[in-house]
Amino acid sequence: MPSPDRLVILDRDGVINRDSDDYVKSLAEWVPYPSAIDAIARLSHAGWTVAVATNQSGIARGYYDEATLAEMHAELNRLVRKAGGEVAHIAFCPHGPDDGCDCRKPLPGLLEQIRSALDLESLAGSWMVGDSLRDLQAGEPMGCRPALVRTGKGERTLAKHPELTAEDSEARVFDDLAAFVDWLLASTPAASAPLPHRR
Repeated sequence: MPSPDRLVILDRDGVINRDSDDYVKSLAEWVPYPSAIDAIARLSHAGWTVAVATNQSGIARGYYDEATLAEMHAELNRLVRKAGGEVAHIAFCPHGPDDGCDCRKPLPGLLEQIRSALDLESLAGSWMVGDSLRDLQAGEPMGCRPALVRTGKGERTLAKHPELTAEDSEARVFDDLAAFVDWLLASTPAASAPLPHRR
């Protein structure tokens, strides 16, 4: 049974895979960071639950459809399972910025979907890991702890928001997802025995 203090919610583009200012529009353009796939598997091994919350306005803009997005997410799940891990849930927002939805980050709707899908009363104490300020803002009303990675738009975000690196900032900053997972696993005891490695 998942618990919020053992839950890591990840943004997708720029955290798990390479981002593009022209959008990631096909499976061929979806290029994961190998270290990120391994990092997700290491979280699973250590007893953590991993979920994904991703804005995908390229659907509303007509650049790709939900079937194409499903192919990308099937490949993400396949690679993570091959590495011995598991993604518990992927929540995505297909809407554009002017659609008036409640799920496009920085609104917390995607995280509410994850909370409901995992049958949790709250997300307080979980981690929200992203490469943009809106990722961290989405987690704030849900009680998530914020972590920013420098990959994707991370460096751009830090240049615009240097307050994220201030001593009194609640956000923690890491070079990439692998560095975050290194730190997290080193600073928290394992929840359970490692899962057997699946080949």
